[in-house]
Amino acid sequence: MSEMGSAGAEATPRVVSLAPSSTATLTAMGAGDCLVGVTAHCDFDAPVVGGWLNPNYDRLAELDPDLVCTSDDLQSEIRDELRERGYAVYHDEPERLTDVVASFESLGVAVGRPEAGERLAEASRARLETVVTRVPSDSDSRPIVYCEEWSDPPMAAGNWVPDAVAAAGGRCPFVKPGERSREVSREVVEGTDPDHVVLHLCGHGDRVSPDSFSERGWDVDATVHVLDDSLLNQPSPNLLDGIEALADLLHSDSHQHADTDDGH
Repeated sequence: MSEMGSAGAEATPRVVSLAPSSTATLTAMGAGDCLVGVTAHCDFDAPVVGGWLNPNYDRLAELDPDLVCTSDDLQSEIRDELRERGYAVYHDEPERLTDVVASFESLGVAVGRPEAGERLAEASRARLETVVTRVPSDSDSRPIVYCEEWSDPPMAAGNWVPDAVAAAGGRCPFVKPGERSREVSREVVEGTDPDHVVLHLCGHGDRVSPDSFSERGWDVDATVHVLDDSLLNQPSPNLLDGIEALADLLHSDSHQHADTDDGH
């Protein structure tokens, strides 16, 4: 197994990413040249070493990585197995939106690109500030949003998603920020009376019909949206795209009114 940096400070580390979020983050910071292997779920042209929860350890060994990236508690056993096999592992489990952005910096350090990680984190914080300035600051003006990560059974999205909704100018009272996603009942959703429903079902991309929610027969009078699951479920720069898209969906009327006012 090769040693990171053995060829000098400028050596490019060989990185295998078993986490789509790490793959997307490395690509966004311009460190895609480090990637020599990814999972079947990653959007990157490199040798595939299996799935997110079932990596091919023999294939991984053939790639001889300096570093393997994992993420989330669901990959903790894989992380431990990798370390037992002698691999250096970068593992991250962000819980809040601030953790996600901070992870860009820590991943940059892990692959020997600290400046690139810092630039990506700074640019992400600037994007968040821009969104915050154009959505309502008054909590009473913020719509209630039900974000569904899984539909069978229905799961209200947690972790950083409530923070993402807040950054986009909404309220997401179904799961406390930082807590894991949890199963939610029809009665709870109906009783909360959301203004918007956002479907971002894990593993489905944007291949979900908005009608799938109304067909349940729930007594919920809300606008139903579908977002690609990578825009909310993935703790990567894609989350910033998701927040910007969510802000547009939640406040399209106010944006239109503002444009009309400016035109006068």
